[in-house]
Amino acid sequence: MFILDTDHISLFQRNHPAVVAKILKTSADKLATTIITAEEQLRGRLNRVRKARNDEEIVRAYNNLSATLLYFNSITVIVFDEKPQAIFRKLRKQKIRVGTQDLRIAAIGLANDATIVTRNRKDFSYPLYILW
Repeated sequence: MFILDTDHISLFQRNHPAVVAKILKTSADKLATTIITAEEQLRGRLNRVRKARNDEEIVRAYNNLSATLLYFNSITVIVFDEKPQAIFRKLRKQKIRVGTQDLRIAAIGLANDATIVTRNRKDFSYPLYILW
């Protein structure tokens, strides 16, 4: 299974040619993302709605929020349950210097024996991640 990190979800949503081509070549049942990525994107969209000041910004912000909700209904979203939480705690005890959200995504990947697809080489190490 390939878990798309937030950066790749964003690139796909912006129609990045290489990312779109790779995702479309991959069987949908082998693609997923995480509830962490959904949280990150929804926080960003809600923040844009909150900061919108004129009609154009407000309409664009709500359209983007709607598109994001529809997108997350079209892809498997892997939950953060007890298994990744236990892995997250073990990783945290190792004092790994990685942001909390990225460490949670890594824990989900490890719990599901999946590969994280990301450009974030700093916080993810091979063989947990690949770059598309």
